[in-house]
Amino acid sequence: MSAKKKATNKSATTTPVGGRMPGDLTREELLDRMIRVDQAGEYGAVRIYQGQLAVLGKSAKGPTIAHMKEQEDVHLETFSTMVSDRRVRPTAMMPIWHVAGFMLGAGTALLGEKAAMACTVAVEEVIDEHYQGQIKQLGDDEAEMRDTCSKFREEEVEHRDIGYEHGAREAPGFPILSGAIRSGTRFAIWLSERV
Repeated sequence: MSAKKKATNKSATTTPVGGRMPGDLTREELLDRMIRVDQAGEYGAVRIYQGQLAVLGKSAKGPTIAHMKEQEDVHLETFSTMVSDRRVRPTAMMPIWHVAGFMLGAGTALLGEKAAMACTVAVEEVIDEHYQGQIKQLGDDEAEMRDTCSKFREEEVEHRDIGYEHGAREAPGFPILSGAIRSGTRFAIWLSERV
């Protein structure tokens, strides 16, 4: 028996029917998680920008922040509609994200415009990775959702680039601040998928 045939036989005996392993999510469970976490993430983003606008709304950066918030409003509305149409359970963490998002936005804005932009950069870098992962998992049967995630990912990358253009790297303690925000954002994603 050739090495190639042996490898084929081995994988045929160790991979369950359909390629799923015990404990793997079904396709429907995976899609529910995606929609749940995307709604939560967009809600958190809206709250971050609302917090930033509460502090910096009348500054020179106000219109830029308002523009990014308007795009996040559309993202949130889209995923909220999906939650409703597909009868997906929203995350139970919404009340926490309501407060935490606003506090993160306002708190970084109180540190200055560059710190607010550092917050945007950190969050959007994680969201870029998150959407990329989802896009890879979505097949042609979910082409509309894949296209939505692709479009929204492009806008999140635009927000990240705006943050860099407006001095995010010059924020006091940028590496520490952005690292902490990225870690918190990854944890919020993980939690929102599950709770």
